[in-house]
Amino acid sequence: MRARTLAVATAVALAVAGLAAPAAVGTPAVLTYDFNGDGYRDLAIGTPKASGGTVTVVFGSASGVSPARSVSVTQDTPGVPGVSESVDRFGENVTSGDVNSDGYADLIVGAPGEEVTGKPRGSVTIIWGGAKPFTSGGMSLTAPTAEASGFGEGAAFADLDGDGAENLVVVGDDTFWWYGDGKPTQDGALAPEVDFLPPGVRLDGVVAGRFSATDGNDFVVHGRIDDASGTTSTAYLGLLRGGPGDIGLSYSVLAAGNTPGGTVFSAAVAGGDINGDGYDDLVTGNTGAGKGGSFTVRYGTSTGLPVTGTTYTQASAGVPGTDEPYDNFGAAVAVGDATGDARADVAVGAPYETVDGVRNVGNIVLLKGSWNGISTSGAQSFHQATPGVPGAAEAGDHFGSSVRLRDINRNGKADLAVGAYGEDVLPGGYDDGAAWVLRGSTAGLTSTSATAFNATDFGYPVVDGRRFADTFGR
Repeated sequence: MRARTLAVATAVALAVAGLAAPAAVGTPAVLTYDFNGDGYRDLAIGTPKASGGTVTVVFGSASGVSPARSVSVTQDTPGVPGVSESVDRFGENVTSGDVNSDGYADLIVGAPGEEVTGKPRGSVTIIWGGAKPFTSGGMSLTAPTAEASGFGEGAAFADLDGDGAENLVVVGDDTFWWYGDGKPTQDGALAPEVDFLPPGVRLDGVVAGRFSATDGNDFVVHGRIDDASGTTSTAYLGLLRGGPGDIGLSYSVLAAGNTPGGTVFSAAVAGGDINGDGYDDLVTGNTGAGKGGSFTVRYGTSTGLPVTGTTYTQASAGVPGTDEPYDNFGAAVAVGDATGDARADVAVGAPYETVDGVRNVGNIVLLKGSWNGISTSGAQSFHQATPGVPGAAEAGDHFGSSVRLRDINRNGKADLAVGAYGEDVLPGGYDDGAAWVLRGSTAGLTSTSATAFNATDFGYPVVDGRRFADTFGR
């Protein structure tokens, strides 16, 4: 499919410059992903495989998002530390938080492939938000020790120790680091008092949430664990409890091996309060469980997350679709309140789903939260053949390869961003990538006023293998 182009000539020039953005009005509010302080969450799109990596921020508004209100940032953007290099993977993961306490959310970008002279690979770049975001520079953190390779595979910004101040948390291949209150410094990385990761673990990411009754946030780490020979790796998932005391002392393994509740996909881990009990719940996708994949929900409790959760496939009653081999149902998951009923809903991507006889088109499914947890009543399914969704269902698009649920237009209902890394923008291209936004409503997601855009809408040339929107800000 060739996604609808929404570029505006003036916006293209601004986006390429990476500097212009709408100014905030009034007093700035500290809201995650509100980089310009206008009270709307913004959409951060990571494209780590494009010439070292790019992060594109599309600013939220009452009317949604448009490339006409956007900024694209690379390590070649003036004021951004570093230099774009093909192996950097800048934008592999993206998060946000008010790191410098100025009242604006800042952009936190992982580049786990960054090559730093004399140091192991990996960096985390923090780019300052503001009334004109990303124009006042930023800072870069690199691996604190020689053992911390892959630094920046995952990052989170949340209160770890329960003192009310948020902390930057960064994971590397087999390391977990956190920084004290205030703006982090290169020599300010702290290791847990207890070395809780077993040998052979290689982490791909970290998700923060209030999964238990501890003061502060808990952190779910996820990745792979090698067998004793080092030749085979399987899923690994663990819960680090936050709060005062020795960090790392309260840790539990949730999955290690080929179990339905594990995952090896960094886009397939998300948290949110699905049943409205005040504890965040954990959703993980596993494309290898069932014929065509699955996802598992673990409900948070006062004591944390259980090892065993509830697993759903497309053969589960009420779940749209058919459980078929190679659908990759569960390759990406997101949790957010699309209906505005104070209970989070779950979006699940199946990027290899066959649609109308065409293979690997991809689709997404939305399952709604309730006081009893996940409900399959009123579940929804969307793909590029759904009326109102821009584009056409074509083989190899992989719609649903990335997903994110956040309220962009401030109507109290989360909007769904969907990536399709295999979208071909021009004839003869491959894996150019594109993104869609479906709005939330009281009834769930709607394709009314759905939008789509790709790299050309932001002034970038079509490059085979770019995979625009490979990731979204968590």
